[in-house]
Amino acid sequence: MLISRRWCIAIAAVVMQLCLGAAYGWSVFVKPLVRGEGWTLTQVSLNFSLAIFCLGIGTVVGGMWLDRVGPRVVASVAGILYGLGYIVASLAVSRHSLPGLYLGYGVLAGFGGGMGYICPVSTLVKWFPEKRGLMTGIAVCGYGAGALVMSAIAAPQIAAHGVPLTFLLLGIAYTVLIVAMAQFYKNPAALSQQTTAAASPSADFAVAQALRTPQFWLLWTMLFVNVSAGIMIISQASPMAQQLAGLTPVAAAAVVGVIALFNGLGRVVWAAASDYIGHKPVFLILFAIQAIVLFSLPHVRSAALFTTAMALVGFAYGGGFGTMPSFTAHFFGPKNIGGIYGWILLAWGMGAVPSPMLIAHVREVTGRYNLALEVIAVLMLCSIALPIVATKPRLTGPALLPPLAAAASSD
Repeated sequence: MLISRRWCIAIAAVVMQLCLGAAYGWSVFVKPLVRGEGWTLTQVSLNFSLAIFCLGIGTVVGGMWLDRVGPRVVASVAGILYGLGYIVASLAVSRHSLPGLYLGYGVLAGFGGGMGYICPVSTLVKWFPEKRGLMTGIAVCGYGAGALVMSAIAAPQIAAHGVPLTFLLLGIAYTVLIVAMAQFYKNPAALSQQTTAAASPSADFAVAQALRTPQFWLLWTMLFVNVSAGIMIISQASPMAQQLAGLTPVAAAAVVGVIALFNGLGRVVWAAASDYIGHKPVFLILFAIQAIVLFSLPHVRSAALFTTAMALVGFAYGGGFGTMPSFTAHFFGPKNIGGIYGWILLAWGMGAVPSPMLIAHVREVTGRYNLALEVIAVLMLCSIALPIVATKPRLTGPALLPPLAAAASSD
C-alpha cells in the first residue's frame, strides 16, 4: 500500500509539472504578440522575466506555507492562481492591455507556478529518501517537458484562433489538471520518521539555520548562474532559431520543443547521475557544457547544429534543476526541504530577470545576439569554480539553533 501510494504521488507530480512547465514555451507567443499588438520585443520579453521572477517569490511563499499546511492545500491554491493567470492574460491581450498581460501571465501565473513547483519536489524527497536524486529528477522532468507539450498545442492554435483564445483554453485546462493532481499529495508519516534518518545521517537544518550558512548562498549562486544561461536562450529560442539558422516559425517552434524535451531528460539523467558521481561533479560538467555551447552559438548557421546546440543547453539547464533538490537535501537534510529549497529557488526568479532582458535589448540595439551570448558564456566559464569549493555544512550543536528551536529541543 505504501509503495502504491508513493508512486501515485510521483505520477501526479509529473502531470502537474507538465502543466506548470508550459512557462518555458513562452517564446512561441513572442512574435505573434510583437506582430499583432505592436509591442516591442523588450516589452514582450519583460513579461517572461516577470513570470519567472514571481515564480521565484512563489517558491519561497509556497515552501514556507507547505511546511505548515502540507502539499495538498498549497498545490490546489497554486493550480487556481496559475490557471487564472492564463485567463486574465487572455482577456488582457483581447483588450490590447500590456499591463494586464503582465498581471495575468507575469504575476498570477508566475506566482502560482512557483507555489506549485515546490510541492512535488518537497513531497517526493520525503517519500523516496533512498532515491532522492532520481525521484526529484523525475518530478521536475515534467516541468522541463511542459513546453514540449504546450508548444505543440499552442503554435497551431495561435495560427488558427489567435493568442487570446489559446491563453483561455490553456488556463481552463491547467486549472482542472493541477487541482486534480494536487488531491494525491500527502506528506508521509512513518516513512519520514523511520527512513530519512537512515538516508541522511547528518542533522536537519531549520530554514533560518540554513540561510545563515555560506554553503546555502553558494548553492543559491550556482542555481542563479545556471538559470541565467538557460533562461536567456529559452526566452528567445524561437526568434533566435529564425535569425541564426534561418528556420521558419513552425520549425522554430519545433526547436522550442527540442529544448523542452532535453530540459526534461536532463533533469532525470543528471539527477540520477548525482546519486552515483556526486552533486559537485555534475554541476562542474553542466557549467562547462554551457560555456562551450554559448561561445560557439553565434557562429552556428546549420539548422542541425543549431538544434543540437539548443538540445545541449536544455540538457544542461534541466540538469541543474534536477540535481539541486537532492543537493540541498544532502547539505541541509530533508525535514525542512520545502522551506529551504523554496529560498534556493528564489535564485530562479532572480536569474530570470537580467539575462532575458539583456539578450532582447542587445538584439534590438545591434540586430544580433552575439554580445549577450558571449557575456553569459564568460559567466559560465568563471562559475566552474563554484562546485569545486562547495563543502557540506555541519550542524555542531544547540548553539546554532534559533531561540524557539532550542527551547523546543530541550522539552
